[in-house]
Amino acid sequence: MKNRLKVLRAERDWSQADLADRLEVSRQTINALETGKYDPSLPLAFRISRLFGLPIETIFQDEA
Repeated sequence: MKNRLKVLRAERDWSQADLADRLEVSRQTINALETGKYDPSLPLAFRISRLFGLPIETIFQDEA
């Protein structure tokens, strides 16, 4: 699954650790999400969506 997390995070000048703190996950989780090694759970995807104020579909795209 492709995502725009790295771009959205950079636009806000947040480090991976900053984003991890805001989402209450580890920095390693953010790294895994950004590199496509891990797809977020639905609750985490909703938290990310709320944090950035964007629809989930705007942040995450299926690679079909």
